[in-house]
Amino acid sequence: MSLLVNELFFSIQGESTYAGRPCAFVRLAGCNLRCSYCDTGYAQNTSPDSGRTMSIDEIIREINRAGYPIVEITGGEPLFQEETPALARRLLAQGFAVLAETNGSFDIRMIDNRCIRIVDMKCPESGMAHRMDRENIRRMEESDELKFVLCNRADYDYAKAIVLSEAGLIDGGRILFSPAAGRLDPATLSSWIIADRLDVRMQLQLHKILWPDAKRGV
Repeated sequence: MSLLVNELFFSIQGESTYAGRPCAFVRLAGCNLRCSYCDTGYAQNTSPDSGRTMSIDEIIREINRAGYPIVEITGGEPLFQEETPALARRLLAQGFAVLAETNGSFDIRMIDNRCIRIVDMKCPESGMAHRMDRENIRRMEESDELKFVLCNRADYDYAKAIVLSEAGLIDGGRILFSPAAGRLDPATLSSWIIADRLDVRMQLQLHKILWPDAKRGV
């Protein structure tokens, strides 16, 4: 079993409730969406120059050498490659805490529910909101997280409506509102959340604060 790996690196987790913790990242090549604010365009395709083909054994050997307890499988879109669920299962069997960040268009039941599945639900300004599988919200387990990247007030109102309509399904601490870098001022987003008394977690992309000039994983 093999996957096309765009990059494999070791860094600080920049988002989610795991932000700030050391983490191994497996960024897989290929994505079925084209979001307007995508910051990993270099991982969208599966052409030969989009990464290197690695067996699951090779991936796990590299991660084991680093000794990090947390692994995130990301992309691109990790579920774009059919062997991704097998990679997740192998990592879980090795005792890793596994985060899987998916764009919300694939059924998350493909990924073992022992993973922390981070569902990035797209809003209108992304241009991809119509591609979302909204049933994923009801498929989420207690450890999973729901993320919204927001570009403007319309995106905020869209995300807020989803949160309120699904009240009680997901704990507010696992609902992540993130301002799109360069598109929405974080202080403005904070003021909307405060004014609405909305029970969500405001998050910034820590890696972009620490390494603002980095174009790829660090």
